[in-house]
Amino acid sequence: MYRDNTLIPTEAIRLAALGSLVEGDTGYAALASEIRFFVAHIAGPSLDLLGTSLELLGYEGLAETLDGAAMEGDAILRVTDAGWAAFHSLMISNVRAPVGDVGKLIVALKLRFLHLLPAEERLDQTDMLIEMCELERARLSEMRGRYTDGSLANWLDLDIAQIEERLVWFQRELPAGG
Repeated sequence: MYRDNTLIPTEAIRLAALGSLVEGDTGYAALASEIRFFVAHIAGPSLDLLGTSLELLGYEGLAETLDGAAMEGDAILRVTDAGWAAFHSLMISNVRAPVGDVGKLIVALKLRFLHLLPAEERLDQTDMLIEMCELERARLSEMRGRYTDGSLANWLDLDIAQIEERLVWFQRELPAGG
C-alpha cells in the first residue's frame, strides 16, 4: 500500500481475486478470465495490472485448491482464513479520487464487493467514498475559480458536474453512514 493506506495496482488485482473467492470457490481458469474481463473493461488493458499471477495467492497462503492440485486449468480454488483477512484489509483501505484508471478500478472493486463487509464497515466505506467525492469537487472547484475562461474552464465544469452526479449517486444508492 501507499503511505496514505491506498492500494497499489497489484493490490487492486489481489482484491479482485480474493473478493471473487470470498464470494465462492472458483475454477482457476474462470477466476483468471473474470479478473481479466473486469480489469480490462474498467481500466483498459494493462500489463501493469494483469501481470500478477494468481499462483502467488497460493504461495502466500491466501488461496488453496480444494484437492491440493497445482493452481492451473480446472483446479477449484478457495480462499483461506489468511486470504479472507487480506481481502478485508484491502477492502477497508483508503481510496484516492478516481482520476486515473487504477483509482477507478479500485472504486469499482469496492462497490462490487461492498456487500461482503459487515454492516458497520459498509457504512464506513460509504462515508469514505462520499468524502472522496466531496474533496475532489472542492479541489476542482478551487481550480475552476482560478481558471475562468476557455477550454480548461469548460472541461473543469464538466468534471465537476460528473463528480456531483457521482456524489448524488453514492448518497442515493449506498447505505448512509455517520
